[in-house]
Amino acid sequence: MKIEVVRAWPRRFEAVALELDEGATVAQAVAAAGFDGDAQTAGYAVFGVHADAGTALRDGDRVELLRALQIDPKEARRRRAEERPLKKK
Repeated sequence: MKIEVVRAWPRRFEAVALELDEGATVAQAVAAAGFDGDAQTAGYAVFGVHADAGTALRDGDRVELLRALQIDPKEARRRRAEERPLKKK
């Protein structure tokens, strides 16, 4: 089966296309792609849906390596709102 493993950073990404046996897991795909030693990986997703290392893959799946959040999303929104001028009605 064909699998794609992707890891991304701001403004760049790296993708590896693999041919794996039926029943392969996320952990096996990550290892086959050579990304198993990446210290920045905080989790995994398959097409944007959270997955763990033992999740079985299907033909055509895209495994995504997730990084830890750099800032709480609520805090980021507060900061953006503070930077914008208020609109007058």
